Order: sequence, then structure tokens, then C-alpha cells
Amino acid sequence: MKAGDKYTLSYIVNEMDTAEHIGSGGLPVYATPAMICLMEKTAYESAAAAGHQTVGTKVEISHLRACKTGTEVVSVAELLEVEGRRLTFKVSVSDSDGVLGEGTHERFIIDPERFMKKLG
Repeated sequence: MKAGDKYTLSYIVNEMDTAEHIGSGGLPVYATPAMICLMEKTAYESAAAAGHQTVGTKVEISHLRACKTGTEVVSVAELLEVEGRRLTFKVSVSDSDGVLGEGTHERFIIDPERFMKKLG
């Protein structure tokens, strides 16, 4: 993996992704936690495609505008920096009208067996 690598996922927003359903708000619009989940998934799959197992450690996101269910969104994770086991991604989610949310997301490369052993 190197800075500049990009990974993209497409997704259709559904009722399970709404603020009303998740409980982060009262309207049937794309919820911030659901958008962040898609951003994390995109970064996770980017690292997995390169053969790395990772865990998310930091999210700094701005949710810029709403969209409704049935909207196709595109999530992009661009690797900004690799520092040891730390991966820093620029993440964004957009629809046909432009950017819905953007920010940065950090993940750490782990050994899954060792990681789970630490948890007992």
C-alpha cells in the first residue's frame, strides 16, 4: 500500500441507514453513523484487498448535507499516509449532486490472532 492508492464502493441508502431507524435523529434521512460506517468499510476493504487486517482507531468527519433512502452513494478511501502500522485515509461519500460527507479515518494493521488473544 502506498499514498495515493484509492478504493471505491457504491451503496444504495436504505431504511436501515436512516437517522430515524438508527436513533441518531428523527428523520428518514441518511444517518451520520451509517455514512461513517460506509467510510470505514471502504478503508477496511482497501487494506484487506492489499492483504492487511486492520482495526479502525480514529474518525474525523463532517456530514455536509442529507440524502433520502433509495439514493446511490459512492464512498472513496484514498490512502494519505503509511506510518509503520498506521494507515491514514481521506474518506468521502458522494451522490449525484456532490459530496455528502468527508474527512479522515485512521486504521492500524494488526495480527488478528494476536489481537484477539490480548482480549482474553
